[in-house]
Amino acid sequence: MLDFNTLADFSRDNCISICTFLVPANLLVTILTISLVALRRPSHQVWQSAGIASFFASVMILHVYTWFLIGVVMAPTYILLWLAITCLVANLAAILFQRRYNHSPSLSNNA
Repeated sequence: MLDFNTLADFSRDNCISICTFLVPANLLVTILTISLVALRRPSHQVWQSAGIASFFASVMILHVYTWFLIGVVMAPTYILLWLAITCLVANLAAILFQRRYNHSPSLSNNA
């Protein structure tokens, strides 16, 4: 069985590696989600991209909370938490935007 304390220790011991992967992954997949909505791609592609981005953001939030649990309250922890929450909100907004404007007519001159 997975022990939370062991997992939290692993998260803190490998902080640089975890953040080196999660920060660009969050940004790139969130930008991909927004781009898919802007290009009017099918809903399943947007949902898949948003799901992956939300997973990365959730993992980052859990990683930051492991630092909060031991009392580390510094600027990087708040910056990473802000980044993760911003990515979650941006992905949710992209999904809502696509659902709202999915049936609106295109602005192109295709008659």
